[in-house]
Amino acid sequence: MTSTSLSTGIARASSEEVSRSPSVIVPGEPSESSSSSNMTQAFPFSSGNPRIEETIGVMHLFREDIVSTSAYGLPVERKPLICVLGVPNHMTYADFCQFCGSFIQHILEMRIVRNDGKEDSYSILIKFDSQVSADNFYKHYNGRSFSSLEAEVCRVLFTMDVQFTGSIERAQASAASSTEQPSCPVCLERLDQDTSGILTTMCNHSFHCSCISNWTDSSCPVCRYCQQQAEKSTCFVCQTTENLWICVICGFVGCGRYKAGHAIIHWKETQHCYSLELETQRVWDYVGDNYVHRLIQSKTDGKLVELNSHCLHAESGCGSCNSEDNAISEAILNSKVEAIVSEYNELLATQLEDQKLYFETLLQEVKEETEREISKSVEKAVTLKLHKIQLKLDRCIKEKKFLDELNENLLKNEEIWKAKQLEFEQREKKVLKLKDVKIQDLEEQLRDLMVCLETGKTVRQLSASNEVEDGTVLPMSTESSSTDGC
Repeated sequence: MTSTSLSTGIARASSEEVSRSPSVIVPGEPSESSSSSNMTQAFPFSSGNPRIEETIGVMHLFREDIVSTSAYGLPVERKPLICVLGVPNHMTYADFCQFCGSFIQHILEMRIVRNDGKEDSYSILIKFDSQVSADNFYKHYNGRSFSSLEAEVCRVLFTMDVQFTGSIERAQASAASSTEQPSCPVCLERLDQDTSGILTTMCNHSFHCSCISNWTDSSCPVCRYCQQQAEKSTCFVCQTTENLWICVICGFVGCGRYKAGHAIIHWKETQHCYSLELETQRVWDYVGDNYVHRLIQSKTDGKLVELNSHCLHAESGCGSCNSEDNAISEAILNSKVEAIVSEYNELLATQLEDQKLYFETLLQEVKEETEREISKSVEKAVTLKLHKIQLKLDRCIKEKKFLDELNENLLKNEEIWKAKQLEFEQREKKVLKLKDVKIQDLEEQLRDLMVCLETGKTVRQLSASNEVEDGTVLPMSTESSSTDGC
């Protein structure tokens, strides 16, 4: 199959280069290229559907240490052709187109290739319309994470050249795969780099970038070849890939008894007695300890045939069966198939009924256990609440006792203060009574003093008027008794 090349950016090797073996290359690891004066490193790659035709080659990329030590941070002999290494497989074509959406109008062609020795990532060769666009893409996306939720970062390197060293054609190659696609399979328009960028998938089918960006699946829209390789089945416990059995009830994958025996342990724990061997597609019954799968699928026509079937007349030594015998044997085979299907359905129904009872028992046990846990939790919560209430009650009783003692002390103090108040009132009454008596005495003394003063004044007046003659004193009124005290 002739794939779309990357225009002038990809230099195909001549016939001598194709016939000549490339330099020693370790798959999955870069090796130095002697043709670029130790400035580049060679990465082996392949593309195409391995079942039809696979193209292999080597791409020479500038070394990262040369780029970092250059004057301007970019190699001098660079071209508008770069390579994005280590793109994770879970990123589809649409995801990558969305990731570099700001530069999609400057991209002339993109080609997706497979990294030799690495199954979890792929690389993308990108040709830009100018060197400035390639430099800006390198500065913007080199070292940038593909997503904020992932650890993978975008690793961008400038490409010196790409050499296709040969192709491996398979026997199943069809005529349609050997013709070049002149138009996009999605929009049916011609693949023109000047109009829109071209993206070549890993299976060598080309599309417009705007068309493939709407394809959210990781497979090719034409041949359905998926860039993500199918994962190998492993034991869920020990991760081994040999002698694996899968439970037909729940899908548990475990290793056989000749390994660690996790499939048998799963049967003992869950009572899922039917297990399918992944290598032979036969069903094993752990209860009966034998195979119960009596029909297998033919690889030639896909029909169900009996396991270890043989000719009905093999014992008589016939070379081949005639049409009548074939019809009879076919009828017998159909009857056997119907009987086996009926028996298998009955066995399956019985097993499903047993599984139903088993799971109902498990559900009942879980329900009872849940009820017991709930009752224990409720009892514990009630006990804890009662304990808290009892503590609160004890604290209230203690506070009440303290308040009662305080009230009793206050009552005693009230009686004492009442007695003191009564004593103070009586003392005050006595003091007031004594004060009244003293005031009365003072009033009498004041009155006597006034009488005495008036008498003295009268005497002075009489002496001044010469009314006293010969030392005689006129008799006074009854107040003379009080004057004696003056």
